[in-house]
This record gives sequence, structure tokens and C-alpha cells, in this order.
Amino acid sequence: MIRSMTAFAAVERATAAGTLALELRAVNHRYLELSLRLPDELRVLEPMLREKIAAKISRGKLDLGLRLRSSGDALRPLSVNEARLQQLTELHATFAARFSTLETSFTDLLAFPGVLADAGTDMDALRAEAAALADALLADFLAHREREGKALAALIEERLKAIETIIATVRGVLPELRSAIRQRIETRFGELKVEVDPARLEQELVLLLQRADVDEELDRLATHVVEARHAMKRGDAVGRRLDFLLQEFNREANTLGSKAVDARLTQASVELKVLIEQIREQVQNIE
Repeated sequence: MIRSMTAFAAVERATAAGTLALELRAVNHRYLELSLRLPDELRVLEPMLREKIAAKISRGKLDLGLRLRSSGDALRPLSVNEARLQQLTELHATFAARFSTLETSFTDLLAFPGVLADAGTDMDALRAEAAALADALLADFLAHREREGKALAALIEERLKAIETIIATVRGVLPELRSAIRQRIETRFGELKVEVDPARLEQELVLLLQRADVDEELDRLATHVVEARHAMKRGDAVGRRLDFLLQEFNREANTLGSKAVDARLTQASVELKVLIEQIREQVQNIE
């Protein structure tokens, strides 16, 4: 199944450090180009995020954003500096005898700078949360790409069928065109009113028919249609493969036009080029 390079996904989850949110958007690009927007305190997560994305995505210009929103009412772990608290206790005991009215409450001790501190963010736990969230994000993102790819495949298939119709139409008129060429040559020689060696006439006619023969081009076009359908069923990235195949399509359409001995062949060549270009426009968005 083909995948589009254009997609968007966003996920978030509550963690002990706050709400972690990831957002990923992408547009078409020849190679994989990834830009990350992360808070400075979460830069340590960048290698892990890059590795996960590179393992799942091969092409596209991607923009990944990561945010951590602290919850105002969240209870964050606190730690007590036992050494500092012991110092304050000893100071209280030293000065209590000198200052009889000295009173110290438990809350006063905790409020003293350096006694009570935020335990900070558990980066190991946050890394695990971010990794799980990235997996969920990529699953949603790839599903979006596949839905878009399904629509692209339908558009391409519609044009492949149109190409097959043109191939069948041209094949159907070839016997008539060959007969017309033979009749035209015989008529012209007849108008000259000269004796013509039948063998020589047949030889010249064969050469002309060979130059106007497009069976090989039609066969290759039909083969390319089969290969394009096969490529779209592959499980890996096929954008570059289809892009190369379209060059071959275009080469056969050009050759068909150069060999045209009838307006119907010229028209068929033009219609093929239009369809091929329409497919190319869709292929530019395929991973």
C-alpha cells in the first residue's frame, strides 16, 4: 500500500511532570528532512525521537513539536535537605539559651532557603512516557498517510485504466492504418503511370510499415502499467520507483508520437502525455 507524504498527527498524555504533547506534520520532499522543536530542558529526548521517526518514515519534510505543560494543581515530589535542616536545628539549640523568647516553628524551618526543594523531573520516567507517546503519534501519523495514499492510489489507477483504453484503441486501428498505408503507396505509384517492380514495391512498403510500427511501444506501455500496479502494492516506499517508471511511460508516449502516420496516433500520444503528467503530480506526494 502506498503512503502519502502529506499528513498530520497530534497526541498528548498526562505524566507526573505535567501534560506531554507531541505534534507531527509533513509535506512532500525528495528525502527525509526532520526539524524538531523541543524545550531546552527536553533536548535530551531528541536522539530518541529522531531514531523512532527514521525507523518508520523514509521521505518527507517533517516538523515535530514537543511541549510539556505543568499542571498547576499537580503534586510534585519534594525533598528535604537533611544536612541543612540539622544545621538549623543546632543553631536553634545554640541560640535558644541566649534568646529566651526565640521560637521556631516547623513551617519556618521548611521555608528556610535550601531546606525544602522540588525533587525535579524524573527524566528516566519522562523518557519512557515520551517514547510511548512517540509510538502512538507515529501510529496515528502513518495511518493518516495510508488513508491519503489510498486516495492517491485510486486517482492513479483511474489514469492507468485510461492509458490501457488508449493502448487498446490504438491496437484496434493498427490494421486499418497499415492497410491505408499500403493503399496510399499503391495509389501514388499508380498515379505515376510507370512500371514498378512488385518486389521492390513490397520492399519499400515493408520498410515504411516498419518505421510506422508502434507495436513495441504499445507492449512496453502495457508492461509499465502492470509494473506501476505492482509497485503500488509493495509495502515499502515506492515514490522514487514510480517516478522513474513515469520517465519510461513518457519515453514510449514520445516515440508513439514521433511514429504517428495518422492523426489518431498523434492524438493518442498527446492524451498519453496528459495522463502521465497527471500521474506524476500525484506521485510527487507519495513516500
